[in-house]
Amino acid sequence: MPATKKPIARPELRSGPLITAAALFGAGALLALAGLGVGGSHLVAAARRWVKEMEVPPGELAKKKLAQAKIAAAAGASAWQDGHPARQANRS
Repeated sequence: MPATKKPIARPELRSGPLITAAALFGAGALLALAGLGVGGSHLVAAARRWVKEMEVPPGELAKKKLAQAKIAAAAGASAWQDGHPARQANRS
């Protein structure tokens, strides 16, 4: 006698709750994107105002700091190669 196969039990899904869930998920995603847009545009506008109010533009400040760093590195390398000890701060 051949063994009869038992049908596999599958969950019964109704389409109504799944459609509602998908719609709510989509609406939430759109709201999240809208919030991201509003917040992002505010942050960009604030950053632009901040940069505009600076006395020295960031690019110029970066060039100045890079030049200072190069001079300091050259002085440090020269002192290291020439064997000059670093100056110690007086502790009083």
